[in-house]
Formats: sequence, C-alpha cells, structure tokens
Amino acid sequence: MEVAEGLRPSMAGGEQGALDLEEIIRSSEVMQRPLQLSDVRLEDYDAVYVPGGHGPMADLASDADVGRILTAQLASGKPLAIVCHGPSAILATRIHGASPFKGYRMTCFTNEEEEGVGLASRVTWLLETELKDKIGVEFSRGEIWKPYMGEDRNLITGQNPDSAAVLGERLLELLK
Repeated sequence: MEVAEGLRPSMAGGEQGALDLEEIIRSSEVMQRPLQLSDVRLEDYDAVYVPGGHGPMADLASDADVGRILTAQLASGKPLAIVCHGPSAILATRIHGASPFKGYRMTCFTNEEEEGVGLASRVTWLLETELKDKIGVEFSRGEIWKPYMGEDRNLITGQNPDSAAVLGERLLELLK
C-alpha cells in the first residue's frame, strides 16, 4: 500500500506509522466533513490550535473568519496555541490596522529559518517581519531548528516544527 501524497512517513514515525495515520483519517467521519470556519462556535471548544506550514500564510493571513475566531479566543482567556507559520493567521485580526495582539510576546518561524530552507527569497513576505511591523508584537526567539515556545497570558506560540511537541504538551497542561 502506498502512503497518500503529502503524508511524509518521516513525520509519522515511519512508513507503517504513516499508513496507520492515513487509515485513521480515511475512516474518520469527522475528517471527511471538516467544519467551515464561518460555522465555528468557540463556546464548543476548550482551546484553539493553529498549525504551521506555508498554507496559513496564503489561506489564513487575510481570512475574516480566522480574524474573528482568534480575536474572540484571545479575549476569552482560554488557551490559544499557534505554531511555526500559523501565527500568520494573526495578521487577519487587524481592523483599521490595529490588532488585539499588539504588544503580546510571541514567536514564529524566524526569518533566519526561512532563509535556511531556501524560501526567504521566494515567499511574498517574511512572517517574523510582518508580525513585528504590522501587528507590533514583542518578538522572541530561540536557536534556529530547536524547540522554542513563548507564552504570554493565554497565547502560546512555537517557533518551528520542532516546537510543536513542547507547545502541545503545554496546551495539554493548561487543559487539565
């Protein structure tokens, strides 16, 4: 059996892990019919988690529903966890240029990491720069390619893919 395109075995603990994960996804009724962001009701959830990848930079950075969800979650005081390129969704929280995330201490995939993967010259904008310049966050970072997490009030952010585990562990602690 061949693993579905886009599901890398190295990210799922090997070939068998990827096959097992693919079977879970394919057999899950919920995964077959994802919610539209416009239908999300935050009162139905204990936390919000925004994953990384370059997709959020294109899909979420200007999505009004994402802006509404993140703004409401931040105001709720309930956990808001965002990793890697996921903080690009915060750009959607701006109303007339102002964001409720202004002044928050946070991290994301750094400009240096973007350069390290060879994409800095190919992306339309660099996330670290946009968050500092357009949102006014207090940017914090660790070593490149190492797990690093920042926490400010109910906002928890992870710098890169290697930060997802520590971010997830912290989120689980907060939900207990």
